[in-house]
Amino acid sequence: MLLLAKLSIGIACFVLAFVFASLVEYWLHRLMHVSPRIGKRHRDHHRRNEGQGVLWEFRDYVAGSCLVMALMFFLSWEAGIGWFMGGLVYAAFSAYAHQLQHENPTKCFWMKMPVHYVHHKYGMWHHNFGLAVDWWDRVFGTYQPVEWLTPEELQQPERGYLQLRWW
Repeated sequence: MLLLAKLSIGIACFVLAFVFASLVEYWLHRLMHVSPRIGKRHRDHHRRNEGQGVLWEFRDYVAGSCLVMALMFFLSWEAGIGWFMGGLVYAAFSAYAHQLQHENPTKCFWMKMPVHYVHHKYGMWHHNFGLAVDWWDRVFGTYQPVEWLTPEELQQPERGYLQLRWW
């Protein structure tokens, strides 16, 4: 029974960290659109309209969150492992999703509309702040649906889910 309780704590913390990381990412992205100091690098990203590669995105996400990812170890080993892994998995997923939306947005099957792609394509400075998920845009009223599948997207050559810039 003790093993089941420890496993439950780890799984719960994994899920909570994954969801929490997506919320933090959403709000940080919104903040980058209102703060000139915080948003300088982000404005450059909008001008270039390209990701920096999955591994470099992942590095930035982990570097910016490693302290928060370690906090739950003060509670328990199980909570720490679950929380850390949830944050790490979200960072990897988000880095991949971010790069995928810049290079091959039609492959984002988990969203009806790839919000980050649309955010860039239509210059939406007040809408569609999600990178890997659209949950928080829907919750906070910033989800702005558009018909995004234009001939430009439909004429792209067929590529696989892993055919993108990794570094």
